[in-house]
Amino acid sequence: MHLKQRFFLNLVLFLAIITAPNLSLVAQTFDVVKNRVKVHTLPSGMKFIVLERHEAPVVSFHVYADVGSANESYGITGISHLLEHMAFKGTKIVGTKDYEAEKKILAELDALFDQIKGEKAKAEPDAKKLEEMEKKFEALRKKAKEYVVTSEADNMLMKEGDRIINAYTSNDATQYIDSLPSNKLEFWMAMMSDRFFSPVFREFFKERDVVMEERRLGVETRPTERMFEDFFATAFKAHPYGHSVVGHMSDLENITRRDVEQYFKKFYGPSNLTVGIVGDVKAEEVFKMAEVYFGRIPSGPKPEPVRTKEPEQWGERRVVVEAESQPMIIIGYHRPDYRHKDNIPLEALANILGQGRSSRLYQLLVKEKKVAVSVSCFNGFPGEKYPNLIAFYAVPARGNTSAECLELIDEEIEKVKKELVTSEELTKFKRGAVRSLLNEMKSNEDMAALLTYAEVVLGGLDAAFDQINQIRAVTEEEVKNVANKYLIKKHRTIGEIVTEK
Repeated sequence: MHLKQRFFLNLVLFLAIITAPNLSLVAQTFDVVKNRVKVHTLPSGMKFIVLERHEAPVVSFHVYADVGSANESYGITGISHLLEHMAFKGTKIVGTKDYEAEKKILAELDALFDQIKGEKAKAEPDAKKLEEMEKKFEALRKKAKEYVVTSEADNMLMKEGDRIINAYTSNDATQYIDSLPSNKLEFWMAMMSDRFFSPVFREFFKERDVVMEERRLGVETRPTERMFEDFFATAFKAHPYGHSVVGHMSDLENITRRDVEQYFKKFYGPSNLTVGIVGDVKAEEVFKMAEVYFGRIPSGPKPEPVRTKEPEQWGERRVVVEAESQPMIIIGYHRPDYRHKDNIPLEALANILGQGRSSRLYQLLVKEKKVAVSVSCFNGFPGEKYPNLIAFYAVPARGNTSAECLELIDEEIEKVKKELVTSEELTKFKRGAVRSLLNEMKSNEDMAALLTYAEVVLGGLDAAFDQINQIRAVTEEEVKNVANKYLIKKHRTIGEIVTEK
């Protein structure tokens, strides 16, 4: 699992590329960059952020929907990811040969699916009746497919030069990405506004089956992913970070097209969408087009954040997955969300202890003691919008055990609790964060993503700059303090793969 990009680190890099490492000069340059970013909010609450770059006749688009698997309730887990898939299925005018005729078949499919679910839920389902209904169901699916123009939306975008048609769902967000020639700005506006104005979730059951297969291949047949799933379910007994992005199989089997429509209506309204546009465009033209195309979409209030808070953990928790696999271990400690003042010191702690070959744990477990073939530390895991985890992960070497790895990890944690990290380690963290992201700031795509992240997650560029100051100012004492504050055995969860005999 990859760590999320941190906007403030990327922005540090961006400024480092264009200015000398003098803080006052960086502040001046930041103001210049910030002033080049133009923001416009529609009456519906939808926000457009534009950064003009005229070096090449291309433009990148990033639509950030402030909804992820953490917004799901039990019974519909996996629906955010499923809806991401469904967003590519077209609208009332794209992807169909005859929407009015297709609509009637889709309604019949929905009604029949409800009947099948109702029969299966009975204490004694009628097998013959189920067989007849399922045959009829498959016949209706085939009939509905006759009206579908497969991948029409994608093909239209590619025909106009879209070289990045992509989307992804995380615990915290769902994001849609495109990159087109700059003279296709209005085409993108028309296509994307139609996607959010009149989506049709056609081929729903086909796409649901695809997601179910993703779960089978990505989780159920992979021991490491099974361990992660059980680990999160154990670490988070209340908060929805406890279920995976792909969802539970039984939920996927029973989610309906109406569930998706209702979820879309709640979380995909304009007030919950932010668009980043970077490239060869003029901000004022973008805003005028946005008013025309996206302004027609009705809106409502922005959905409230997740209510449930993970309660205090009262003792160490352990979960074991038995599998035909090499042993592995993960140890997670609860930590606050990204807004907390301890966020930056925790970033430094994770880097010093377990990120990269020069980290303490790699040097100790892999190079010196040779008890592990891999060891690492994740921070902001599995998301960062809500209180989450700092976690340590190790794969024992042949002839060694997870218990040996845990013992050495615990010893190193105790050291960092008692002794200050060195100034060299802290400097390496600060410099390395910039150096490792050097290539990521050269593209319009990355900048569009970062602008939306800054606006939605950090609260704007000003908040991002505050964090830049924090990373420059983090001290050895702060790293020691957060180690003592959060790396507490009673508040940790341990997940382990034990090799089946």
